[in-house]
Amino acid sequence: MDAAEFRKRGKEMVDYVADYLEKIEKRQVFPDVEPGYLRPLIADCAPQDPESFEDVFKDIEKIIMPGVTHWHSPYFFAYFPAASSFPALLADMLCGGIGCVGFSWAASPACTELETVMLDWLGKMVNLPEEFLAGKDGQGGGVIQGSASEATLIALLAARTKTIRWVQSEKPELTEAEIMSRLVAYASDQAHSSVERAALIGAVKIKNVPSDDTFSVCGSALKKVLDEDKAAGLIPFFFCATLGTTPCCSFDKLLELGPICNKENIWMHIDAAYAGSAFICPEFRHLLNGVEFADSFNFNPHKWLLVNFDCSAMWVKKRSDLIGAFKLEPLYLQYHHQESGLVTDYRHWQIPLGRRFRSLKLWFVLRMYGVKGLQEHIRKHVRLSHQFEHLVLQDERFEICAEVVLGLVCFRLKGSNELNKALLKSINDAKKIHLVPSHLREKFVLRFAICSRTVESTHIKFAWQHISQLATDLLKTWGQNHHQQ
Repeated sequence: MDAAEFRKRGKEMVDYVADYLEKIEKRQVFPDVEPGYLRPLIADCAPQDPESFEDVFKDIEKIIMPGVTHWHSPYFFAYFPAASSFPALLADMLCGGIGCVGFSWAASPACTELETVMLDWLGKMVNLPEEFLAGKDGQGGGVIQGSASEATLIALLAARTKTIRWVQSEKPELTEAEIMSRLVAYASDQAHSSVERAALIGAVKIKNVPSDDTFSVCGSALKKVLDEDKAAGLIPFFFCATLGTTPCCSFDKLLELGPICNKENIWMHIDAAYAGSAFICPEFRHLLNGVEFADSFNFNPHKWLLVNFDCSAMWVKKRSDLIGAFKLEPLYLQYHHQESGLVTDYRHWQIPLGRRFRSLKLWFVLRMYGVKGLQEHIRKHVRLSHQFEHLVLQDERFEICAEVVLGLVCFRLKGSNELNKALLKSINDAKKIHLVPSHLREKFVLRFAICSRTVESTHIKFAWQHISQLATDLLKTWGQNHHQQ
């Protein structure tokens, strides 16, 4: 393919993507395929001779689309939203076109500098304390990670290195292995599985702190666990607070937890993967109060801020803590300006060496929507979740299982977990809408997340009527087939 054909085919692909997104609600939200569907549809090995673009293009509808779960459908209410917008897609195209690998300032100065400035823009939008911003000569700053899982891991590894060095300076007789064996990380029993995974990779113990009846961790619960562990000779070093948990969007009590972490010399990381985008709205910013006690903070614009995957924003108060943990300087990565103090080398802030020019997506979206446009997007989703909550509350067969704060509603039929599993199965088997469940203590709960950029009130009403009808059908047969306990 030469440049002339690329121009032609590029326009065709833009048309195809625009049509796909414009008409997405006509497609069944969840695919009909069985595992292994794809292999028989394509050749056993790559072709020896080139094929035409037409051949490849016609296979998109034939082979790929039948196996796609349509995350951007207004009937998709599963997981949390995956952001997408036309400005972000265009920026991604430019990112692919420039094709730089931005591991250092010299590897592409614009790639590094735009990221630093965009993370300052974003930090100001959520009203982060000044010390988290890079500014002209700040000690903190932001970086784009691939996902919140990476941000948590990076924070944990930086905290581990910092603690080992500190303990060694206090007790030089201890070896690194002895210190490692006594380190403990903490997170809520509602925290995302990626926090436990970070501890697995970081080879440290992790303990769950029990959450209260609102599924939040409060100061007294953390203090109790810390006191027990310190008495047993362990070294608490890291706490991950969650704002907007995955099961039910609950919020840990930062104003109680922060001072404890600061006093005990524990790194506090805040994971606000989904909820963080809402903090650009003044009416939700109080949910971030206490961030001033944190060492690092992360949220995903690629969930709820119209920037498509991947774009996970992370800030640290002291960037030297990150760089100190990961810095290696082989000769082939050194360059002329590196000691000037004005440059950032993001390879020291992350797990991989290479990185894409992801800040372009932020720059396009922030400029073309403006803060007001993005606030309106968040507010619309929150309004729609309250609309759904209201519909559930009008039906006495159902209950709401957790406070609805942002765009997630946790609900269930009053009755057994088996009954609710059967309801979810009938919803997902019908494939008109898509939901996933969660466990809140011993209850099996259905999660209804407002996801699509194009979702409207009519889609919410349709979803509720559909769920309500399936519940009616289920309850008719359920009583006959299952003697209620």
